[in-house]
Amino acid sequence: MQDETLTPAARPIRSRLASLRRHPLALPAALTVLVAVTPLFLASSYHYRIAALVLIFALACLGLNLLMGYAGQISLGHAGFMGIGAYAVAIGPAHLGLPSWLSLLAGAALSALVAFIVGRPILRLKRHYLAVATLGFGLLIAIVLTNEAEFTGGPDGMAVERMQLFGWTAKGTVTWYWISAITFLLGAKLALNLIDSPTGRALRAIHDGEVAASVLGVDVARKKLAAFVLAAVYASVAGSYLALFNGHITPDVAGFLRSIELVAMVVLGGMGSILGSLVGTAVLVVLPQTLTVLHDYEHMVLGLIIICIMIFLREGIVPTLAAALGARRS
Repeated sequence: MQDETLTPAARPIRSRLASLRRHPLALPAALTVLVAVTPLFLASSYHYRIAALVLIFALACLGLNLLMGYAGQISLGHAGFMGIGAYAVAIGPAHLGLPSWLSLLAGAALSALVAFIVGRPILRLKRHYLAVATLGFGLLIAIVLTNEAEFTGGPDGMAVERMQLFGWTAKGTVTWYWISAITFLLGAKLALNLIDSPTGRALRAIHDGEVAASVLGVDVARKKLAAFVLAAVYASVAGSYLALFNGHITPDVAGFLRSIELVAMVVLGGMGSILGSLVGTAVLVVLPQTLTVLHDYEHMVLGLIIICIMIFLREGIVPTLAAALGARRS
């Protein structure tokens, strides 16, 4: 009875999602194979660097996709949590004498606490009011990181010590590719487990309609706050990895443009799609590097490609292609 209410375009998507739920190890296995074979096509340290950046930003998009694609809550200030994580691994060793790995965990905990405190009033808002409120939060974090020059180095940023663990130092693009790949796989597995849990079903119910979900007994405020906190932790870890990988960090990591970039990655790949988080990130990280050969026309062509994707693949790259494949098979 429920499938009769779906549009013809949505039925193949529902069929594909149902197929994935019947085979819960299919997507994790596919992602594992993908990150395992990718180094076969990476010919230099530069290629490894681009691949590592894709995985780091995809980790942040995983959390944002849980918030937007499943809980249905928009966030235009998500880069603020990346900034907290990034500066945690910079300030911790430099000013507090903490090791980098402990600073990373402290940054994730701080991001979760900030998200819990800020999320309680913000998530009561809806639609564009929520978007503006999260935008203000992101701008506030960026302003603090810029003005507190004594601790953050101001607009010029600050150096970040390499992460060390039991005498081993994480350095080099190959090492960081595997660190970010393993972390992304763990994050994807955690997200998939959450989606298939009662909490995931509650988030999907909230996405479809908060009033209907509350009537069915879902604690809407609590579930939205949980998604917001979890998304903040994902972003914080990604920000810490970005800082440790680059060895230097500036307030731009928490800037407005970075938040918009994260939202664009999620929308391009497909909201509500774990694989879409990776695909959308790959498009916006790899494509600008490829288009550098066009010189002055680089940004114009990039914008045109993004417009075409959103016109012809309205649900995002992965869901639209999955729907087309399902329709062709049926």
